[in-house]
Amino acid sequence: MNDFINAMKRYGLIGKTLSHSFSKRYFDAYFKDKPGYSYDLYELESIDMLTQLVSSKHPLGLNVTIPYKQSILSFLDELSEEAKTVGAVNVVKLDYNSDAPVLKGYNTDVYGFENSLLPLLQSYHDSAIILGTGGASKAVAYVLDRLNIDYLFVSREKEKDGKVINFQHLSSEIISSHLLIINTTPVGMYPNTATYPQLNFEAITSKHLFYDLIYNPPKTMLLKEAERRGAIIKNGMDMLIMQAKKSWEIWYD
Repeated sequence: MNDFINAMKRYGLIGKTLSHSFSKRYFDAYFKDKPGYSYDLYELESIDMLTQLVSSKHPLGLNVTIPYKQSILSFLDELSEEAKTVGAVNVVKLDYNSDAPVLKGYNTDVYGFENSLLPLLQSYHDSAIILGTGGASKAVAYVLDRLNIDYLFVSREKEKDGKVINFQHLSSEIISSHLLIINTTPVGMYPNTATYPQLNFEAITSKHLFYDLIYNPPKTMLLKEAERRGAIIKNGMDMLIMQAKKSWEIWYD
């Protein structure tokens, strides 16, 4: 059985809605000259379907996207130190050499976000607003902690601990004093491209840096509105490519 599984060399992406996925295009191109390798999309209505997927498809590696980066944790046997600290996983490596599959979780969003953000930072980008509190926001916060950048979460959820505020309380004063704004929500992502997180764009200046983790469309309405006011903007494509390359290093190791 193990020889059969290893011969298949099957990888893939799990999430709820994957029609927007870049990962399959990326790995299909990457595997073009690698006979026997494949990359598939696995849309799961519930993370509980992961066990059946593993037993039926025997993937050697999985990428994980919205909304399962946190809920997958209880299905994993091991976590890398980084994934454990972040509390979210976007890469899983599977080992079938035991009686049951062993699943180890990693977080390569940290690597991709940090290395794509660093070239854009200026000394005055010392305070940030993180839009959203999902799995991707945890990787962003981990990087900001490492870079000694203070941050505030903005969410539709209940406010707590002074670190999370509601969108309705995101004042012009807060925006003016936080020159790095990072969107980790799916708001504005294809196909709902006309939407964007609601904030007071009148407070945006040319010193603001807007980083939207969304890559499809390449320029979200959020980025367009920020750019109109002179802000530096960045989408999530470079982050995605970097974390995809890191995924392969983990799987192939």
